[in-house]
Amino acid sequence: MNRGKWQDTRYRSGVINMEKMPAPAATYERIVYKNSSEHHYMKVCLEFQDCGVGLNAAQFKQLLISALKDLFGEVGAALPVDILTYEEKTLSAILRICSSGLVKLWSSLTLLGSYKGKKCAFRVMQVSPFLLALSGNSRELVLD
Repeated sequence: MNRGKWQDTRYRSGVINMEKMPAPAATYERIVYKNSSEHHYMKVCLEFQDCGVGLNAAQFKQLLISALKDLFGEVGAALPVDILTYEEKTLSAILRICSSGLVKLWSSLTLLGSYKGKKCAFRVMQVSPFLLALSGNSRELVLD
């Protein structure tokens, strides 16, 4: 809280008069924190309407690329997406994407509706700029 400074003015009679000087104009600085993380990590799960559909890691990667290509063309297909872990039984994976491409990948996965004529949907479980944050999920925590 800025209350201004006091200034004394002396008169010829020797009486000291204390006057309040106007407070300086309020200044502020806007600080915006932009995430400096180069990559984001996504934990995703692919779900099919019919049971028994299996994909290996190469087919899963191709599905990601085709989803990006369908929505964003060749530019979207060129985004560097890495599959860090992939589990064939549950069709779940941890993906790494450059931070600038996170929204493109997420929207592409959300809008994907089928694979080889079979209805499917991606479920994004977790997203974080830190890989370690995906190691646990408090929603799946079982307390004794």
